[in-house]
Amino acid sequence: MRTIAVMNQKGGVGKTTTTVNLAAGLAAAGRRVCLVDLDPQAHSSLHLGVETPPGSPSLYDVMLGRRRLVDIRQQVTESLWVVPGNVDLAGIERELARAEGRETVLRGALAEMESGWPLDYCLVDCPPSLGVLTVNALAGVRE
Repeated sequence: MRTIAVMNQKGGVGKTTTTVNLAAGLAAAGRRVCLVDLDPQAHSSLHLGVETPPGSPSLYDVMLGRRRLVDIRQQVTESLWVVPGNVDLAGIERELARAEGRETVLRGALAEMESGWPLDYCLVDCPPSLGVLTVNALAGVRE
């Protein structure tokens, strides 16, 4: 599985648009794709028709070790899934402030997902900052 994070510290530069369209294009080409919505604004999820209100299962639960990525993924098309984010992710900096290994939580979750679920690509839509969420995305990507 090739993992790609789309990130930029500035908002409004097309990160979400790029991620969603790349995921849709790869899926249309027959690749098995999972989009991980790491942005608290959750626009990637919304673009794919998945809404996750505060308190519902989302990537926030994965980051806190409460759930696995495969438990909260939602199928969008035959070969496209999304792991939804939501506004709860905005509090993850505080939640993980003292956690050891907080920079690699997503890496572990992605490795676990890959071991039991064959994918060609995993795309990660990052928030417009260089906080713990984006650092997790960068630590989790690989060829």
